[in-house]
Amino acid sequence: MTLNKDSEYLSRQEMSRLQQGAWEKQRLHVWRNSEFYSDLWGASEPPENLKDLAALPLSDKSHLRSSQAIHPPFGNYLATPRSRVVRLHRTSGTTGQAMNLALSAHDCRVTEVVGGRSHRAAGLTADHTVVHCLNYQMWMGGLTDHMTLEQTGALVVPFGVGGTELLIRTITEVGINAISCTPSYPAVLERVLEEKFPGISPRDLGLKLGLFGGEPGLDDPAFRIRLRETWGMEARNANYGVSDVLSNFAAQCEHDTRLHFLAADVLYPELIDPETTDVLPFEAGQRGELVLTHLDRECQPLVRFRTGDVIEVDETEPCRCGRSGFRFRVVGRSDDMIVVRGLNMFPTMVAAVIGANPALSGDYRIILDAPPPYDILPITCEVARGRELDAGLAGKIEADLKKNLGATARVTLVEHGTFPVTEGKTKRVIRSYS
Repeated sequence: MTLNKDSEYLSRQEMSRLQQGAWEKQRLHVWRNSEFYSDLWGASEPPENLKDLAALPLSDKSHLRSSQAIHPPFGNYLATPRSRVVRLHRTSGTTGQAMNLALSAHDCRVTEVVGGRSHRAAGLTADHTVVHCLNYQMWMGGLTDHMTLEQTGALVVPFGVGGTELLIRTITEVGINAISCTPSYPAVLERVLEEKFPGISPRDLGLKLGLFGGEPGLDDPAFRIRLRETWGMEARNANYGVSDVLSNFAAQCEHDTRLHFLAADVLYPELIDPETTDVLPFEAGQRGELVLTHLDRECQPLVRFRTGDVIEVDETEPCRCGRSGFRFRVVGRSDDMIVVRGLNMFPTMVAAVIGANPALSGDYRIILDAPPPYDILPITCEVARGRELDAGLAGKIEADLKKNLGATARVTLVEHGTFPVTEGKTKRVIRSYS
């Protein structure tokens, strides 16, 4: 198909016609060339009508892991000759075994154009000089996201991770005014500024736009306010994706902090109940696990792939910015969900309560030392800089969690700086039992 960089503005009717036409070609490509899916589907040819997609079985990460273990390095869901693969990435392995990702030249182009929509929606323009501080070492978020940043016309500085002192000097010397990184990375910069550059405040660096992704946290208004007050920076959720599917396909705009789905021309979304796998109606107010199907993928096309991300659809009508994709929030990962006396808890829900308390740094861990079931949610919170450990504070946080989430929590306070600040993804839920 011919990829239009502005397809996110198409009407629902225009998009439906485009999706159907794309699926008619994609289904044949998968059916004829993906041994993995022909085995999974058996004698069932994929339906011609995209609306009948739910008749096919779901696929998930465990399937892909097994496929790559048996058929290294790309698995038998590689649907092109190996000679068509021009780039190899590897997933971060945050949720398990790292996976090898194969892209053709066309797949790379689709990835860059759709990712460019996300960064453009978040406000990046040709007037910006943006430093990209994600890991370039095989991870999709490094090189690929760099290429999506370039799609906006911005001047992109490929910095990567590590060398924070050099980064600070580079920002000031080059006149960088935007940064692409994880939400936890500004805390690293603040610490290095305090220790190595006395007299220089975060505001002095001149960063005006923060493009964040790779971790939760941007749904918390307190986090955004803190960045604005500390840095003079507008924080935008600019980089939501699923590495096995597409590195970046959703972002917020200046009018709405919720994520806009910007890839409907190349990805078909569904919602399922994560427990029963029943298909749920795609409508405002619905919560479920996001399932995605490639409509335009050559090397490793996925059909009805369970992302593991539980989302809530907030709006299905076009936004004020003109983009027509549905808007949503990521509630959490299904594998990070903790059930406490029948209540489904996600780290993002905990973060919203903790982030609203100025006596805390905002950093926390949920440490589970025994398998479920759980009657109490154990949370270790880090106090704010200069704050002493206070039993009364722990009790107040427990009361706030009970009031806002309905769950009983046991809060342990630790001194500021106890948790390491990382340049990569921060894991909030730690299961220490074997």
